[in-house]
Amino acid sequence: MMGLRFYLCFLALFSTFFISTLGLGHLCLPEEHVALFIFGDSVFDAGNNNYINTNTDYQANYEPYGEKFFKYSTGRYSDGRIVPDFIAEFAKLPFITPYLHPGYDQYTDGANFASAGAGALAETRQGMVIDLKTQLSYFKNFERLLSKKLDDAEAKSLLSRAVYLINIGANDYVVPFTRNSSIFQSYSQKEYVDMVIGNLTFVIKEIYKEGGRKFGFPNVAPLGCLPLGRALNSGKTNECKHELTALAKLHNKALSKVLQNLENELNGFRYSIADAYTVLSERINNPLKYGFKEGYNACCGIGPYRGINSCGGKRSVKEYELCENASEYVFFDTAHPTEKAYQQLAELMWSGTPNVAGPYNLKALFEQK
Repeated sequence: MMGLRFYLCFLALFSTFFISTLGLGHLCLPEEHVALFIFGDSVFDAGNNNYINTNTDYQANYEPYGEKFFKYSTGRYSDGRIVPDFIAEFAKLPFITPYLHPGYDQYTDGANFASAGAGALAETRQGMVIDLKTQLSYFKNFERLLSKKLDDAEAKSLLSRAVYLINIGANDYVVPFTRNSSIFQSYSQKEYVDMVIGNLTFVIKEIYKEGGRKFGFPNVAPLGCLPLGRALNSGKTNECKHELTALAKLHNKALSKVLQNLENELNGFRYSIADAYTVLSERINNPLKYGFKEGYNACCGIGPYRGINSCGGKRSVKEYELCENASEYVFFDTAHPTEKAYQQLAELMWSGTPNVAGPYNLKALFEQK
């Protein structure tokens, strides 16, 4: 049987006929192969927003984004790679392709559904981005496509072995502040956070129903201390926007609690939650300790802390400044880390100790059967 399998896989390397017509793709998957599925916002978007009807406020497919690693703009909100790229590298996978990319065909490696600007709530930038529940619908469509590529047993096995990375929530809190929304007059902060967490919980349970068992999350960053948050408080020197940071803390506490509940409720459910809030706070406040020179100001943008979202000059504000060496900065633009900072976060997510990434780190999830 192994000889036949080897022969058929050899043929499949040279012809899509053997994969698509005879359905032999599943024979060539290593038995320990673990796919990676990615959901979320601009921190995880590898370019899906390049292919939707939106405006340049929610795209990063122009210079100087991507300049360091890719040498061209890919749609990633960074000077180079982002967290999912490093996680894929650590897991010995190729970069996971945006699901909406016209040439997408990496079915057995996974897919990236993340969309810059997205929130857990459909109302967050509605009509301009791909909200979390719509990303879920894309995943379910992906599952149907996967079932055509593999037999049912292989598809089910791939989905159960896969790791599901989700980064969501920041936009749900930032948008009301940047748009001077009255949402917090209608809901208490706790009620609003509960709505965000409720939508996220729904999506997690739906992925679980489709076979997903292993989930990874970074928690929400200290939003009020990003360059964007400080710019909102520009009249106060070096002051964080404490209302935003308070929402991040409420979210992170609720996320930790709901994941513990899901672990008790859902058979086989396992998760990793990385403390991105603390990881970024430490680098913002003590940049030199982690190999940076600047923790408050962004590399690219304009205004106080370069916290006005103008990087690249394609958004509503056209003027922007650009630093000479992004690797000296924690933040590349108003709200997104540099490749160097993303790499440090990804390394901690991958192999961090339980105080940083627990109860499992991502390496442990990838290795678990």
